[in-house]
Amino acid sequence: MEYFEIFLLGILVVTGICTFFIRNLMASLIVYMAYSVVMSVVWALLKAPDLAITEAAVGAGVSSILLFLTVRKIRSIKESGESGENGGGDEKEK
Repeated sequence: MEYFEIFLLGILVVTGICTFFIRNLMASLIVYMAYSVVMSVVWALLKAPDLAITEAAVGAGVSSILLFLTVRKIRSIKESGESGENGGGDEKEK
């Protein structure tokens, strides 16, 4: 059991560092969600089921979904702004 706990702590360190260095926002969110799931398992192994359930629900669930929706909304705003600038300027010049 001790090796499994060390393995999980290693995964926590790696996912924490990867979340910081990944430039793609969606990939970073997926790694963050994996971090939350592993942290939930660690809390369960530490015999803290209330924290494990909270981490799974809030960390991997609600906050990840909200972040996904935020990134999606930002991308749609960014794309509509770029198409409006390029499309409108090209038509006026013709």
